[in-house]
Amino acid sequence: MTARRRGNRITSAPRRVPASLLSAPPTVKQHVAVSLTLPLPPSINHQYATVNGRRILSSAGRAYKAQVGQLVWLNVAQSIDRSVLLSGLQSASLALSIRFYFTSALRRDVDGGSKIAQDALCEGLGINDNRIVETHLYKHVDKTNPRIEVSLTTAPHS
Repeated sequence: MTARRRGNRITSAPRRVPASLLSAPPTVKQHVAVSLTLPLPPSINHQYATVNGRRILSSAGRAYKAQVGQLVWLNVAQSIDRSVLLSGLQSASLALSIRFYFTSALRRDVDGGSKIAQDALCEGLGINDNRIVETHLYKHVDKTNPRIEVSLTTAPHS
């Protein structure tokens, strides 16, 4: 504040407060979320290959992660508050929900595609998947439109 003398009184004129100080204090957590519909990941039998005695991600697994990465960035690029979204996801504990929609209830396990889907989503967002502290998996049947619906949000009690 700048002080001005008026007669015997000193008055002060307010200074402009920097915008950075007007935002919420760092102790207040913002709720951020990203929700996407993605293709089904390859089955666990097609995610990895053994080469020279080492277990590596298969070409189908690499192609899936690349496809998901592109879809994630297209979605984030269309987001109005992408910088808020990304910084919120990169600094908070996270909860992941994946709804699997298979063509049949008995063909695949609900957990068989969870790890590669989680890895692909987090890599696409540029965050470490060790931030995920809560996971929810659901299995549904949709014979005509197999897919996964993922939601990554800040964990409610992180």
